[in-house]
Amino acid sequence: MTDHELCIDVGNTQMEFGLFHHDALVFNWRLSTRERMTADELAWKMIGMFSRANVEPLALRGIMVASVVPHLDTVIREACHSVCQRQALFLGSPDVKTGMAIDYKNPREVGADRLAGAIAARHRWGAPVIVMDCGTATTFDLVSPQGHYAGGLIVPGMEISLAALCRSAARLPEVSIAPVQQLIGRDTVSSMQAGSYWAAVDGLRGLLRRLQQLDDYASAPVIATGGLSRRIQGDIPEITALVPDLTLQGLHLLMARQAGNIP
Repeated sequence: MTDHELCIDVGNTQMEFGLFHHDALVFNWRLSTRERMTADELAWKMIGMFSRANVEPLALRGIMVASVVPHLDTVIREACHSVCQRQALFLGSPDVKTGMAIDYKNPREVGADRLAGAIAARHRWGAPVIVMDCGTATTFDLVSPQGHYAGGLIVPGMEISLAALCRSAARLPEVSIAPVQQLIGRDTVSSMQAGSYWAAVDGLRGLLRRLQQLDDYASAPVIATGGLSRRIQGDIPEITALVPDLTLQGLHLLMARQAGNIP
């Protein structure tokens, strides 16, 4: 019997697969999230992943999933069962115990990835703690001093905002968010890059300052995660730690909870 476990974070842009051995993330892969992906297509990709990792999929101890793309949930379930002959557990389903109280008016509205990140951050840094996830959307998730999921903020992601500008202005070229040193651009591309980057940095820093002005969060560490967090980390000194695989870590903790290995 292998000691490996599989955690899957299904986001709007990418799907990330993390293979854990005991408490260590030993392999991870990313796939583009495609609306029309079939279970068979995903199964073949998963077989290739397990082959590269030299892990027998039929011997996995468990599978935990956080998904914010509901129409792919059935695809994930069927592919996991086909390849691993095991039922995947989904964060948010009644049979998954999180150990974290949720202060949202409707707890079911909390994105599974946001909850998993909050669980991982609380486990490692205690409470209170702030999680800033820079992906398709940029989200701020707060864990209260009592250890509850207290709520947060959702703003358009950095790349989404820039893409909307490019689509709406016919003469503007497509550019990506990237760290820049200059504030004043000398041509269209550098003007867009400087403007989008520093607007994103200063906007995120402003929100973090507002959150840390609240009495409960004045000393809260800020944990950054998400695919775009590396690009802005150097100019946001409020960030305590950068943990790209925070959601996967939270899913692995939840798997341990289901097995009764953590309270």
